[in-house]
Amino acid sequence: MTSALGSVPAGPGTATRPGGADPAQPARRNRRGRPTRWIGWLWVLPALLMYGFFVLRPLALTVQYSLYRWNGIGPAQWVGFDNYLTVFTDRDLLKIITNAFVLIIFFSFIPVALGLLVASLVRRITTGPGGTLVRTVLFLPQVIPLVAAGIAWSWVLSSNGLVNQLLRAVGLDRVTRPWLGEFSTALPAVGVIGTWIMLGLCTILLVTGMSKIDPSLYEAARMDGAGPIREFFAVTLPSLRQEIGVCLTVTVIAALASFDIVYISTSGGPGIQTTVPGLEIYRLAFSQRQVGLASALGVVLMLLVLVCVLPIQRLTRGEKP
Repeated sequence: MTSALGSVPAGPGTATRPGGADPAQPARRNRRGRPTRWIGWLWVLPALLMYGFFVLRPLALTVQYSLYRWNGIGPAQWVGFDNYLTVFTDRDLLKIITNAFVLIIFFSFIPVALGLLVASLVRRITTGPGGTLVRTVLFLPQVIPLVAAGIAWSWVLSSNGLVNQLLRAVGLDRVTRPWLGEFSTALPAVGVIGTWIMLGLCTILLVTGMSKIDPSLYEAARMDGAGPIREFFAVTLPSLRQEIGVCLTVTVIAALASFDIVYISTSGGPGIQTTVPGLEIYRLAFSQRQVGLASALGVVLMLLVLVCVLPIQRLTRGEKP
């Protein structure tokens, strides 16, 4: 019966398609699919509006304000790029920008390097009963509010703080000093606080990345006679390229945009030795009423972040081996 029906010839004007599909059905599906795309955009529209209002609009206003001399209250005076010229020619502002780049060493490079070492050691015990405890202790600095961390480290590094007490206990009285109050040690001391905060985050990310590496790669390296150091550089390091990229991106942004740790621990002193762009933007805008110059410094800071982060993303992008 089926063969009889299947042998009925098609009438004139009737188009046949493989599988017996109706040629009008795809057109109907396409017509139905078009509203679906618009419905998807409607779902995203509230988030786009919020992003535009709270991110893009303030960014555009900052660029606009940077072209004026304005105290935030009275009429603004057009100055063009004079504010940017001031940022790149004023010695104090250049020193402040340099401080942020120095902090990158402590906030980014040192935590990532130490994180690789610590993660290699922690990876061996993360599967044991103490694995959760170790990861919790390492991640603790990220959970503690940065204001509280700044206050605690201010006490630790003060003249009668824990660090100086330990130095006096071992007979190194000549080494003791107010670590956050001297010109030669203030910025490195702030950097040490940043290293302590970022180390846990980098270590956890790297430990997670190491847990995803195929064990057969380590077995093959051992069969080829690779020792622990050769195994680290040949297997572990290339496999963690994306995780290292994430760590560098997050920590570099944290160094360039640092504010709360510096504000709580040193308030930018002594002098401007520990002043960073974020703190200077706050002072220029709200204390000195130089909104235009503060906006120009903010735009320059944004560009510096992009200049530092985009190459990192480009170098660390790619698939894991």
